[in-house]
Amino acid sequence: MSLDCEPSELTPLRRSNHYRNKQQSSEQLQAAATAAAEGAAPSPPSVRTSSSTASSNYPSQSIDFNEYMSINNNNHQVIGGGGSDSSRGDTSEPNSQQAFNPKAFMMSDTRRVFVRITIDFIILLSVGLPILALFLWGNPYKRGFFCDDESLKHPFHESTVRSWMLYITGLILPIGLICATEIIQAKLSKIPAKIKLQVFGWSIPTWITNAYRQIGIFAFGAALNTLTTDIAKYSIGRLRPHFFSVCQPQLLDGTNCSDPRNIGKYIEEFTCLGDSGERLLKEVHLSFPSGHSSFSCYTMLYCAIYLQSRMTWRGSRLLKHFLQYLLLMMAWFTCMSRISDYKHHWSDVLAGGLIGITVATLIANFVAELGFRNRQHNNCGGTVRYDLGTNAPTNNGSINV
Repeated sequence: MSLDCEPSELTPLRRSNHYRNKQQSSEQLQAAATAAAEGAAPSPPSVRTSSSTASSNYPSQSIDFNEYMSINNNNHQVIGGGGSDSSRGDTSEPNSQQAFNPKAFMMSDTRRVFVRITIDFIILLSVGLPILALFLWGNPYKRGFFCDDESLKHPFHESTVRSWMLYITGLILPIGLICATEIIQAKLSKIPAKIKLQVFGWSIPTWITNAYRQIGIFAFGAALNTLTTDIAKYSIGRLRPHFFSVCQPQLLDGTNCSDPRNIGKYIEEFTCLGDSGERLLKEVHLSFPSGHSSFSCYTMLYCAIYLQSRMTWRGSRLLKHFLQYLLLMMAWFTCMSRISDYKHHWSDVLAGGLIGITVATLIANFVAELGFRNRQHNNCGGTVRYDLGTNAPTNNGSINV
């Protein structure tokens, strides 16, 4: 399969094969023209059976590292023009600066991997640190209330879905699901376990690089989703349905909402007499939007989209969709519990769910490329994407290099 791409966009192996194929095509055309001028039948083009040709024509085929070094040693001599080429009668010494260095190749892979991991870690920190700062030192907007507001007079209940349950379900389950899926895909596919990515001389299996990419994108989206929700929480400061039960507000004149003269008055200056704790008194101002709803909708919907793209087992047509349904129902139950526990108003849950759904859809389709985008036509026959460093083909036929 030929690529309609610029040679500079290709990997070293495919770029060298590009030049080699281009040179052979020009030689064949020249031979055919010469034969036609002399009146002789043109000889049929030679059939190349080397593994380098197979790799250039079929991108998903993996090439052993030693073979890769051998191919590139030969191709560097052809491309540079200073190397020896016995087929053309050129016996000049190869250019030492253009010769392929296996040790330098492995070290360049190692440096590239560590640079990529470092950059990813810094980006995740830049999103995660503001979340931590808001949790520790953020002060929500102090919104007032009406003493006769019935929506704020619900009793306080413990959460059905605790925070630790939410994070275990929303983080451990997707990460385990991604790892298990990538391991199974690597075993069922025809991609060899040994790939071209070399880190300190060790070949990294395909499933590790694919799992790293998917988990990193998932974590990045989860951080963006949480930061988006927290910014709205601290900016709006909407009171929770159990506000009166937790805060027990007292006005500055010493009266409270049981005084008839405060009915219908919008109260902005008040103090909380409740002994629920400083953290809970802060949380009572963070109703909109629902953090549980946004986080559960993001994590579960992302997993459902991931399964739709990566789970290709044909043993049962319903298994994948059953798992997707279970994931979505876990998010749905979490959202509904926030209303029944009087932790949020229905509009808080709706807004949180929409945030999670929006972020999951955007991240899955435009960053992880798990959804409709991977079915769109690419300008290149086999898109080369510069990711962690693996040459394993993805589900859309592209190659990560």
